[in-house]
Amino acid sequence: MLKEFMAFLQKYGVIGLAIAVVIGGKVNAFVTATVSDLIMPFIGIFIPQGAWQTWVLELGPLKFALGHWLGATIDFVIVAYIVFAFTKFILKEDAVKK
Repeated sequence: MLKEFMAFLQKYGVIGLAIAVVIGGKVNAFVTATVSDLIMPFIGIFIPQGAWQTWVLELGPLKFALGHWLGATIDFVIVAYIVFAFTKFILKEDAVKK
């Protein structure tokens, strides 16, 4: 039974996936901290109101958190670009070795 379990782990790369999830979580924390603590304050300089992340659009009983959405959108674009650049760098390094 233990041999079958170990074969399953090896066949489907479960250990590698687990390691990737752990590393991915830490990279996510690093990138989120970089964006929120270093980049977003810089962006805040260029937006007229200092509390732009609290912008709310109220239409009757509906409340749209525009500032939160805008912040999440900026965060996504920055993270997506960082992942793109990192992946491009890694793949280029991999292509050079082959």
